[in-house]
Amino acid sequence: MVQRTVLAVLFDGLQSLDVTGPVEVFAGAELLSPGAYRIRTASLDGAPVRTTSGLTLVPDESLTTAADPDILLVPGGTGSLRPDPRLVTWVRERGPRAGRLVSVCTGAAVLAAAGLLDGRRATTHWAYCDRLAREHPAVEIDPDPVFVRDGHIATSAGVTAGIDLALALVEEDLGRDAALTIARHLVVFLRRPGNQAQFSAQLAAQTAQREPLRDVQRWITDHPDADLCVDTLAARARLSPRHFARAFRAETGMTPGRYVDRVRLEHVARISGYGTPEAMRRAFIRTLGTPPAEYRRRFRPATTA
Repeated sequence: MVQRTVLAVLFDGLQSLDVTGPVEVFAGAELLSPGAYRIRTASLDGAPVRTTSGLTLVPDESLTTAADPDILLVPGGTGSLRPDPRLVTWVRERGPRAGRLVSVCTGAAVLAAAGLLDGRRATTHWAYCDRLAREHPAVEIDPDPVFVRDGHIATSAGVTAGIDLALALVEEDLGRDAALTIARHLVVFLRRPGNQAQFSAQLAAQTAQREPLRDVQRWITDHPDADLCVDTLAARARLSPRHFARAFRAETGMTPGRYVDRVRLEHVARISGYGTPEAMRRAFIRTLGTPPAEYRRRFRPATTA
């Protein structure tokens, strides 16, 4: 088995979950397949760093002595928005030498400051997409996807999107079964592809607490064209339709019908080439000058008495 080195860059003002989320994925893969990944952390001077939440992280080494990794992970946080010039220089020099260069959340700002995203498509946390586009016009910022891969560089949206991207990398390296096992252990969705919207059914709804309901959520996402009526979904969860509908809403925050509608809308947007419902909605407005809901209201066929 080929062992891949993962190096997480640490700096003051990083968001802790941007590091710990992906690291937990790779650590889970290492437990599942010993020898798969070697995880290291490094800061500019090898000194401890303080995260935005006040946690202190102690790195394994200094960036100056770190070997070129197979996966270089740059997290986000307030410290990435105005990064230390020494960090930018290091990333500019060493980033291209990594097998895969990955940013989480506003870590994309560090890659952009280093000039590594020029001429590339990238994403970041939705709240910072406009800012990144203004400050780095040579970068094609896409605010919709959970993560974007352009060549050997991958950028992801806020916080938990780093977990999605790490799972995608593990699936690429070790196969779907390994990634699925890790996702289930972490109680997260495996099938949140990169082109899924940052505002999606899986994000709008909570993950159900009970495994039968989580299985139904996964099954809906994997089979949007199936019979997804309440009776069918309830049978899959081994519950009565009434009990299922009540439990699903209580644990996810939305009715089964609304959840199904959102998943199907995202599916239609993807297969039609728009990637996300929001991108499809914007195209609709550009073409017809009105949003879909208003169009339906205006041009709904008149009912006969």
